[in-house]
Amino acid sequence: MTAEGTRNSVLESRHRALGSDLGDWNGMGVAWHYASDPCDEHDAVRTAAGLFDVSGLKKIHVRGPDALAVVDHIITRNMAAIPPGRSAYGPNLTEEGTICDDAIIFNLGDGEWMVVHGAGECMERLQESAKGKNVEIAFDDDLHDISLQGPKSTAFLNQFTPLDLESLGYFHQQRTTLFGHPVIISRTGYSGERGYEIFAKASHVTDIWDQILEKGASEGIMPCSFTCLDKIRVEAGLLFYPYDMTKEQTPWEVGLGWAVSTKGGDFRGRDAVLAAKGKEKITVVGIDADHGEALAGGEKLMRDGKEVGVVNSPVWSHRMKKSIALAHVRPDAAAPGTKVRVEGDGVSCTATVASVPFYDPQKTRTHG
Repeated sequence: MTAEGTRNSVLESRHRALGSDLGDWNGMGVAWHYASDPCDEHDAVRTAAGLFDVSGLKKIHVRGPDALAVVDHIITRNMAAIPPGRSAYGPNLTEEGTICDDAIIFNLGDGEWMVVHGAGECMERLQESAKGKNVEIAFDDDLHDISLQGPKSTAFLNQFTPLDLESLGYFHQQRTTLFGHPVIISRTGYSGERGYEIFAKASHVTDIWDQILEKGASEGIMPCSFTCLDKIRVEAGLLFYPYDMTKEQTPWEVGLGWAVSTKGGDFRGRDAVLAAKGKEKITVVGIDADHGEALAGGEKLMRDGKEVGVVNSPVWSHRMKKSIALAHVRPDAAAPGTKVRVEGDGVSCTATVASVPFYDPQKTRTHG
């Protein structure tokens, strides 16, 4: 297990061979671009499957007699209700009830939990919650995380694992083997498609990556960059900390009220977040911009000459033939169909507030 400050994916050489210069995210060099067209990568995810290296996510093992109490305190979900073999997604809060990160917490069984989070303060809050508790907190960068997302992912991976992926439920995971290597396969992802995250040690993950791409090429499976990931997650209405949610917002304001448990126990920020319900200052919405390319992000949204919001995560979706974005707007401007103006450096156009997700609004592809 490496120290948290020294982060490298063993797949770096593969990313460079695919044309990536690697850009930093969360302290690790990640493939923001490949030599391939991100639109082709986008098509692969929607029609076949795309393979992402998301090892930049931080993985933390929580073990010991007080492990459940600690993971339960750092997330708004009721972790006591999550049995072995399942996981739960939710926000991590400050004492003031605002969002300082988000995470998926996996119950690995035998009193062990794995917390997987992004670029926020989850680790710091975890360490605070562990004080005085009988628990071990272990950061693990040897464990890599690659993600195969798309409609062909189930049938393809099923050929190479003894696990029956057809029967693996959404937000379920299991220890198994893939191409003969020990892995944890989780039915989770960040794409709006059915897909799987594959957790494997550094000594095994390169062979798994190579075999997926070699054996999947004839089926249209291809490596995909973070540029592609941004396109598909915005289409699917999936939030990215700290762009679509920050320490300025509560879960109620960003559409995560469903993840706030009324569990009888305590979690950080519980009283504050419950008191904030009904006092929302902003709402997360989608916008369709009347613009021929992606917005830059940060543009003001205006209505009747007054600022009512801001653009956070913009992309151009060639599949939808739209300039779309996730945005924060005032609740009085959040109704789908509301007309606004987008004003920013080099852009002034009209836009329409839209419901999210833009793609597969009933979420049949992930949940089915």
